[in-house]
Amino acid sequence: MSATHDAFTTVDKGEIERHRNIKDLWWDPHGCTVTLHSLNHRRVPYIRDGLVSKDEILQLSKPLANKKILEVGCGGGILSEGLAKIGAQVTGIDPCQELIDLATEHASIYPLVAGNRPRYYCTTIEDHAQNHRNYYDAVVASEVLDHVVNKELFLKLCIETLKPGGKIFITAPNRTLTSRIGVFFSENVFGCAAKGIHDYGKFITPEDVTKILEKNNCEVNNTYGLIYYPYVEIWQWVFFESMWYAIQATKID
Repeated sequence: MSATHDAFTTVDKGEIERHRNIKDLWWDPHGCTVTLHSLNHRRVPYIRDGLVSKDEILQLSKPLANKKILEVGCGGGILSEGLAKIGAQVTGIDPCQELIDLATEHASIYPLVAGNRPRYYCTTIEDHAQNHRNYYDAVVASEVLDHVVNKELFLKLCIETLKPGGKIFITAPNRTLTSRIGVFFSENVFGCAAKGIHDYGKFITPEDVTKILEKNNCEVNNTYGLIYYPYVEIWQWVFFESMWYAIQATKID
C-alpha cells in the first residue's frame, strides 16, 4: 500500500487517514456521513432488486438470504448492515483498521443484525481476491471508486471475486462540473460531507466505468442518476447522471 500509487495497488494512504479522522462521526445519521446513511434507502433496494425477483421480495422477509455479498470499502459498515438486515451473508473489507473495528463493534450491538452479523476484515481487494475467485453472488463498491487509485485494477479484482452470473453494483459521483460544484457545497456549505473527503481528480464518468466493466467480461444491466437534497436529507433517482450515478452489471463468465 504505497503512497507512490504503483501499478499493483488500489489504496491511497491519504484516503485511509481522511476516513480514519471521521470515524467517531460515522454512525451519526445527521452528521458528515448523513449522505451514506440516507443513500441506504436507495442503494439497498437497488441491490436487492438486482439479485432477486419481485415475487421473492414480496414473499420473503429476508429476500437476500443465502446471497454472498462482498462490500469493498465498507468503512464503518453502514451499507453492510443494511444488506445483512434483509438476509445477505455480507463480507465487508476495508484497509482502515479503525473503521473495521468500528463496524465490528456496531454490528455486535445492533439488534437487527444480531442473527446475521456481517464479517469484517481489514484487507485490500488485491489480497482478498487471491483467495476468493468466483466466490460471491454480488460485489458492491458504493462511494468507493472516487477514493481509490488504479480504478481499472480495482474493478478487475472486484469482478474476479464474482461467480459467473454474479453482479457488481457501483455508486459514485460523476466527473462533471455539476458534481464538482455539488461536492463543494456539500462539504463547505451544507456540512453533509467532511471537508476534503472528496478529490475531484479521482472522479470517473459512468462511460469510463462501463468500458472497464465490459473489458472484464461484464454486461451492464442499467445505469441510473442520483441526486441528494440536503435540506431533507434524501437521495432521489433522476433521469440525468451529471451528479451521481449507480451502475449494475453482470459477469458473463
